Amino acid sequence: MMRVMHVIGARPQFIKAAPLLAAMRETDDLDPGLVHTGQHFDAEMSEVFFDELGLPRPDHHLDVSGGGHGDMTGRMLIGLEPVVQAVRPDWMLIYGDTNSTLAAALVAVKLHIPIAHVEAGLRSFNRAMPEEVNRVVADHLSSLCLAPTDAAGANLAAEGIAGKRVVRTGDVMFDAVRLFGPIARRRSVLLDDLDVSDARFVLATLHRAENTDDPDRLRVAVEALAELAADLPVILPLHPRTGGALEAAGIDTGPIRLISPVGYLDMLALEAGAAVVVTDSGGVQKEAFFHRRPCVTIRDETEWVELVDLGWNRLAPPTDVASVVAAVRAAIGSSGADAAPYGDGRACDEIIEALRGADATL
Repeated sequence: MMRVMHVIGARPQFIKAAPLLAAMRETDDLDPGLVHTGQHFDAEMSEVFFDELGLPRPDHHLDVSGGGHGDMTGRMLIGLEPVVQAVRPDWMLIYGDTNSTLAAALVAVKLHIPIAHVEAGLRSFNRAMPEEVNRVVADHLSSLCLAPTDAAGANLAAEGIAGKRVVRTGDVMFDAVRLFGPIARRRSVLLDDLDVSDARFVLATLHRAENTDDPDRLRVAVEALAELAADLPVILPLHPRTGGALEAAGIDTGPIRLISPVGYLDMLALEAGAAVVVTDSGGVQKEAFFHRRPCVTIRDETEWVELVDLGWNRLAPPTDVASVVAAVRAAIGSSGADAAPYGDGRACDEIIEALRGADATL
């Protein structure tokens, strides 16, 4: 029996892990274990996702949250090392680009546990982003890089990571949307509660440190959303980091409709119903595409370059209110090319087969 330790800690990782853990539990030869670092720890950012997605209770919970990057990552290293020493998994499975990902990769490599990195090969080419540093380090420490797209595979090859270490799997978030999208349509009543009509509102998310930690960028983003609210309702589920930043900077959100963070099913319903999605989240960019909704990314760059190339996404850095507003208005009613850059919704099967066939000594 192959023991696979999944390490997660943040909301996007819960979504990515849910279908993969479910698929592994149905096998006879894989024994999946789950460690939650605690990076997202409260009911709105964590518990609701475990409940909605049917995630098993973690085998180990490190209860590490808050603090700066070094402090958080260090406490995760301290908490995770004895767990890995006790379990001695055959594989450490890590997801994406968070501090939880970095900590798990560092612990595993020092304890000689082979690492498989889900969502490997993404690059913003902006080393000022903590996420970029985390993902680059994780890829170079991994025995198996599970690349969701051709572009991700090309990025890895450019850094000398190629051959059997790289497997093109497709995107597990597509698996999750295929699995949970129909459930969201049946269960979510959020659009009715908000009294908004299908394709008659703007969905916005805003949480990246590059925006929330810069009062000027944050103010531009909020003022742009407030101006757009004159045409269509703007719904903004408020991330705790963003709420604190708005308060600290004294920024008035005006007519923007702020709501509490929502669970995954309600988020899928919002994305599917929006006229346009405005976001700085990587995962939300993809989910908008899976629902065939246009997206505007309020960042300087995106890891998901294929969505820009296909016309489903456009970049609008929050440096000028007028340019952000213009980009969003141009996106409403638009569509991109009919393509499937993220596979066929069977990434979990591809990942399982990659683990079974991998040489853990690579």
